This record gives sequence, C-alpha cells and structure tokens, in this order.
Amino acid sequence: MRGTIDLDEFSGDAGAAARWTRGVLTGESRTFLDGLEPAGERADVALYHGSARDPVWEYVLSDEAAAATLALSPHEVVLIGHSHVALEVRWIEDALTGGLAAAGTELALEGRVLLTPRSVGQPRDGDPRAAYLVLDLDRRRATFHRVDYDVERTAAEMRKARLPEALAARLVLGE
Repeated sequence: MRGTIDLDEFSGDAGAAARWTRGVLTGESRTFLDGLEPAGERADVALYHGSARDPVWEYVLSDEAAAATLALSPHEVVLIGHSHVALEVRWIEDALTGGLAAAGTELALEGRVLLTPRSVGQPRDGDPRAAYLVLDLDRRRATFHRVDYDVERTAAEMRKARLPEALAARLVLGE
C-alpha cells in the first residue's frame, strides 16, 4: 500500500507509540487503517495527510509549503493534517493570507483555501483540548472548534500502558 511506513522510520517516543499501537490494534481496525491513503479527494475537496508535494511527510507550517500545496491541489478547498496546528490559509490574487485559526473561527470558503483542523491529541499550540473542524460545503463555511475532554485521565492511561512519559506530559501541556 502506498504511504506505508516501516516502524524503523520512527524514532524515540514516536517509535515506542507506534509499536504499542501495532500491538493493541484489532484486526478490523488494522484492515480499516491499511485501506487509508495519505491523499485523496471527496466532494471537490483535496485531502492530504501531509501536503500535496509529499502526502506522508511534509509539514505545512510555512508560507512556501502552503503555497505549494494550494498550487498543486486540483481543488479550491484543501484539508491537511500532520502538523497538529490549526491553520486557515487563503491564496488571493497571488498572495497568501491567514495563519493560526483559533477556536470559534468561522470563515467563508472563497477562493483557494487550505485548512488544518489541528488534532484530537498531541496538540502543538499550548491548548490541550481536542480540536476539530466543521466543513459545511452547502453553505461554503468552515468553523474551527475545541472541546474539553479528560486529558489527565488520558495521560494516566498512557502511563499505565507504559508509553513514554514525554508523550503523556506533552498531551497535558498541549505542546
């Protein structure tokens, strides 16, 4: 399958978490995950785990990476992940605008727009709450949300599973 990464490619804490995950996944979950691709499209929206240039590894955290993904995308609306940072970036008249997207940010889907919902876990912005994005293609709107969850309990479960302490601490701190 395209996008498969050998566990040897992961180092340190990420490798430990990936090996733990491999050991606890059910067959059904593994089959579902094996069927996923790092790039795709749905309802005129381009989807990339990383970026249009490198759907697996590239973090879109710079103007250059955002511009490249918007330029290479076959659709005006692009959703990406991997960076764990909520972003809304627009390409209007050959210029990029936008940046970090705070909880509650609502925007019209006009022109070419790149959105990163952030992540449910392992946030990188100091806010440990889970994050998600509601995309309403009928209304041409997108809204960024945050929601509380029991982060301390999740961190305790990570420690109980003997996952690296740094991952549990990072989750609680939102870093």
